[in-house]
Amino acid sequence: MIKSLDIHALERMRTRFNRLYGPSKVEHLLERIVALIGRYGVGLEGYSDVGLWDETTSVLITYGDMVQHEGEPPLQVLKRFADRHLSGAIDTVHILPFCPYSSDDGFSVIDYRAVDLNLGTWNDVQDIGSNFRLMYDLVLNHCSRKSKWFADYVAYIAPYRDFFIEADPEADFSAVTRPRALPLLTPVHTQHGDTHVWTTFSDDQMDLNFANPDVLFEFLDILLYYISTGSTIIRLDAIAYLWKKIGTSCIHLEQTHEVVKLMRDLLDMVAPNVVLLTETNVPHEENISYFGQGDEAHMVYQFSLPPLLLHGLLNGNSTFLTNWAASLNDLPEKCTYFNFTASHDGIGVRPLQGIVPNEELNKLADRVKELGGHVSSKANSDGTESPYELNITYFDALGDNPETVTDLHLARFLCSQTVAMELRGVSAVYFHSLTATRNNYAGVEETGRARTINRLKWNEDELEAQLADPRSPGARVIKEYTRRLQQRAQHKVFHPDAAQQIVNLGPEWFVVEREWNGERVVCISNFTDQYQELKIDDRLDRLNQADACSDILTGRRYMGQGKVIPFDAYQTVWLQL
Repeated sequence: MIKSLDIHALERMRTRFNRLYGPSKVEHLLERIVALIGRYGVGLEGYSDVGLWDETTSVLITYGDMVQHEGEPPLQVLKRFADRHLSGAIDTVHILPFCPYSSDDGFSVIDYRAVDLNLGTWNDVQDIGSNFRLMYDLVLNHCSRKSKWFADYVAYIAPYRDFFIEADPEADFSAVTRPRALPLLTPVHTQHGDTHVWTTFSDDQMDLNFANPDVLFEFLDILLYYISTGSTIIRLDAIAYLWKKIGTSCIHLEQTHEVVKLMRDLLDMVAPNVVLLTETNVPHEENISYFGQGDEAHMVYQFSLPPLLLHGLLNGNSTFLTNWAASLNDLPEKCTYFNFTASHDGIGVRPLQGIVPNEELNKLADRVKELGGHVSSKANSDGTESPYELNITYFDALGDNPETVTDLHLARFLCSQTVAMELRGVSAVYFHSLTATRNNYAGVEETGRARTINRLKWNEDELEAQLADPRSPGARVIKEYTRRLQQRAQHKVFHPDAAQQIVNLGPEWFVVEREWNGERVVCISNFTDQYQELKIDDRLDRLNQADACSDILTGRRYMGQGKVIPFDAYQTVWLQL
């Protein structure tokens, strides 16, 4: 029996449908929402009153074929890797788009309800979910040019003939925000004549027309299908560009926010244990707008964190990171950050806007080039271009040179990852950060795409051989990384909802205090390449007044007032009172 309807959620949806599509369609759309409940079994059963996340929640970001073994479906190989290396350290596996696709490494989806046969089957996806929670992408801004949807559009077959956005190439698009330096419109020959179709990201990724409610309901149906197959976190890819209106920037439009809120309303009603995560690689204030008033996304990517950590550690100066972290406001209830340092994309630099001066950004881009990386640009409305993202593995981005790995390199990298996991929010790690993967130059040469530098596909035997060699960077990183995640998972003070305070001890240090129900941990990182000693004083008053404290990460104990804590280069301590 379908659980009783949430009347309050339905009333919120009524308001949202009115804003999106006008009063004449509201009643019909509400009827369609009610008809969705119970689809694929979602909403038929009650859900336990379990929190959305806790201190054990940590996410692995990976492609389905990141590790491969000849003759085996890659998803089965991924499960073997995760079971072997990540149990007890990682709670959730984010499998990047695994549907049949035509380009962009999965983000040009052909069929949203199928698994790419080159990866495996739905059973293989769900088998990974037997030991880990699952996170999927909902790629809803666009679909593949090779999809049946677009084929039916070209053939002028209902309902898909109205699924895409046609536009006059002579119209004024000067205000439109472009994430890539590519044409905004793509010419298409259809059964109803020659036209131009909106393509924000590439001429193989055809933008979908959410001004048509049929498109919205198609994706609400897909959302419920994904939940029925085990997903507990849904990542809304490129959501900022969802709604198009000529004469506007076509980014962060009010209608886009209403669509996300409507999805949240639906989840609150039928699947309150499922988390919506928005992916918006934009300046910080724009990014956090997707929390709404606590009625929109549950989580947003902490996009300012990766470049700020990179800048701070490469320069031995935490000033920008400290000032930014101290400026973060309290979050609405049931909202938190998705803290990461690397993903399948590059390191976005737009989120540094208003935080780091342009000259510092340019120096950072030059340093990435020296370390073997690339710098990708975006088109601005005034016709100019500016850096959009840094393309390099995060491990190599924190190196000394592209050829060797030193102990300082390893320490600097582990410092970056430890800071990310101690901050308020859910901790996430990209596969290649766990394995200390180097820049994939051969891949870039093969594909001609800068992002391939961070998308190496490992051969399982080669990877396992490296991880079995205790001297290799990969073995040293994954061992210590997973150990620190396991330590984090044992302390409620690292719950994403635990209080956070930033303490400024000067540019050499980054300090964050976390507190949960009286438990307190002071996390201190040495951001320099030199041995340092820190005398605890009144700036860390409670730590100074305590008779003793111990470091969660090393077990070392420090006694008395005026304690002096020794720090190796790039060392982090988690001092528990």
